Amino acid sequence: MPAFSRALAPVLLAAGLLTVAPRAEARETLSSARELYASAAYTDALVVLDGLLALNPSREERQSIDLYRVLCLVALGRKAEADRAMESMIVRDPLFRPAADDVPPRMRTAFTEARRRMLPAIIQAQYSDAKAAFDRKEYGTASRGFEQILAGLRDPDLGPLAAQPPLSDLRTLAEGFRDLSAKADAPPPPAPVRAPQPEGPAPGRIYTADDSNVVPPVTLRQSVPVYRGNVTTPLNGIAEVLIDTTGAVESVKMAVPTNGQYEALVLSAAKRWQYQPATVNGVPVKYLKRVKVTLTPTAKE
Repeated sequence: MPAFSRALAPVLLAAGLLTVAPRAEARETLSSARELYASAAYTDALVVLDGLLALNPSREERQSIDLYRVLCLVALGRKAEADRAMESMIVRDPLFRPAADDVPPRMRTAFTEARRRMLPAIIQAQYSDAKAAFDRKEYGTASRGFEQILAGLRDPDLGPLAAQPPLSDLRTLAEGFRDLSAKADAPPPPAPVRAPQPEGPAPGRIYTADDSNVVPPVTLRQSVPVYRGNVTTPLNGIAEVLIDTTGAVESVKMAVPTNGQYEALVLSAAKRWQYQPATVNGVPVKYLKRVKVTLTPTAKE
């Protein structure tokens, strides 16, 4: 936009002939209002500032605009209007405090006195709104509201007022309801992930050393009888012992025979063998154990 158009924009806006302006143009026009204020053209600055209000500025922009409106109104001696504009700023943002470089000392004092006067009522109104949101179970809104209350109570402009009733009582209530709101608004904990249940043993199955998921039986008593006969060469046999779920021998047979007389001794002795039973995932199971027996030649004298 050419320079003469930018200078004319505030006048057209005030006259209702210009209704829409880009946000960048609004910021530039605010700079123009500041320059007019700095040059003591307070009435012209007010025209520009009032035009900017018609652009529906954001809350932050509105605070900047109204701050310069207050300064201009004070400079023009329009104190009542300045006080109303200042009070509107405090209601809009109770925590707003003008920067030291933006206003003269007497204006900073005026803002401090106005905030000290207004904050107790604002904080009590905020508490009513936050508590109503809590009662409606709108816990997120309530939690934010109670946080704003506590931030307001920490404001240095309140001074000792924050430590006295009713504000000290509001602090206690706000802290309690804030914690309750935050807890109620927190997402539920994730459901515990259950570890897959180990597969139990197959009913009636007899396990052997070929099964990888079985814990073999532990030998408690397994005495193999000594062979007293004569053999010319070693004989190796295998006894298959079926161990039940108590660790006792349920049955036994010679899978690889040796000597008939000796086999009878082995089969008789095996009935007295005892074991700690085999298990699958901690459950006792039947187990077929293979026991090697050896007949060796009798040493010659």
